Amino acid sequence: MLSIENILETNRMISDNKLDVRTITMGISLLECASSDGKVLCQRIYDRITKEAEHLVSVGQDLERELGVPIVHKRISVTPISLVAAGSDLKTYVPVAEALDKAAKAVGVNFVGGFSALVTKGYTKSDHILIESLPEALATTDIVCSSVGVGSTKAGVNMDAVEEMGRVVKETARLTADQDALGCAKLVIFCNPVEDNPFMAGAFHGVTEGDTTINVGVSGPGVVKHALEAVKGQPFDVVAETIKRTAFKITRVGQLVAQEASKRLGKQFGIVDLSLAPTAAIGDSVAHVLEEMGISSCGAHGTTAALALLNDAVKKGGLMASSHVGGLSGAFIPVSEDKGMIDAATAGSLSLEKLEAMTCVCSVGLDMIAIPGDTTAEMISAIIADEAAIGMINNKTTAVRLVPVPGKKVGDMVEFGGLLGYAPVMSVGTYEASDFIHRGGRIPAPVRSLTN
Repeated sequence: MLSIENILETNRMISDNKLDVRTITMGISLLECASSDGKVLCQRIYDRITKEAEHLVSVGQDLERELGVPIVHKRISVTPISLVAAGSDLKTYVPVAEALDKAAKAVGVNFVGGFSALVTKGYTKSDHILIESLPEALATTDIVCSSVGVGSTKAGVNMDAVEEMGRVVKETARLTADQDALGCAKLVIFCNPVEDNPFMAGAFHGVTEGDTTINVGVSGPGVVKHALEAVKGQPFDVVAETIKRTAFKITRVGQLVAQEASKRLGKQFGIVDLSLAPTAAIGDSVAHVLEEMGISSCGAHGTTAALALLNDAVKKGGLMASSHVGGLSGAFIPVSEDKGMIDAATAGSLSLEKLEAMTCVCSVGLDMIAIPGDTTAEMISAIIADEAAIGMINNKTTAVRLVPVPGKKVGDMVEFGGLLGYAPVMSVGTYEASDFIHRGGRIPAPVRSLTN
């Protein structure tokens, strides 16, 4: 039963420590929109989204007022478009991206995700069309987000796709150069992508999901840091227990919002993603949580161990607080979206190599990292390959969201705005792996994939 102290504590977490529900994301299946006529397909997609998500934003706003909980974004995820458009006569899927953009704006959401392809083992003709459409689609739309799955523990890593995605990232940067390559901030390359992720830019509505679902993502790194301040200097057992208890409280807020949103919208409750998703605002940083454990600056030796403890404790604490936990659920480390990460990268304590090590134990991967505009496509592909290998071998989701900013060099600052924040341009090194990338083919799945 809720006590007055529980309520007051939650209010303090919201007002003082930046606890929020980062997103209510409605997943919408578009499989019924399929048509051989591309114009009909686009119209059906628009009609279905505007019908299903008509009240999403207003319900989110009502819940904010009634519960006193900030709900930062309302979003939509859809069935991967390479599946939906596969039977159409379209030679490019840019019109589909434009239909998604138009529909999302009509219902007032912040982002729509699912302009996606899953090529973990191989391509279909439709996959090729979608990936070739990505640069133009991301340059001509405002709130469409894309993801491409290039590997999995079961299938290995599709190195042909990895090579192609390096070129796609470069071309997207070129086409959005006047916005500091903002198109790249809407594109994620995954290993082991999940079907119920509510966070952008990687959200899509998987084919094993129902017609429509409500997935909620919560966030509270500031709350965790505040809780750890009370146990300064105490053993890691105490640190872990403190994080677990705090994650439980944070997740209960997400559970309440998810249940109410599902009921009012008449949609199935999917999952609560209990990730600690930071922002560039002061007091809302995962890096500061790690530093509160005793790390002098994020990226120093000990950072990976601290992040492993944090990620595990968040999962353990949140599991008991929600009837359905899913998505990515852990700690995010996007550089441009985390004030502590930005400061650490600027100071030089946080490098791309250290970030890669941290991705072995965090929820996602190399996220929102600005790199020099003259970085080659092969270098980008090699970074993607490394990250995909970490995900494949460790049976976890990993991802890459790199932004090669035209005209920018190491040390320059790039401003993306909003939740995307700002970031210093980080070094990717000087040694190439072009011959490695040009081999193509597939890196075979590891022995641990043979679980049947």
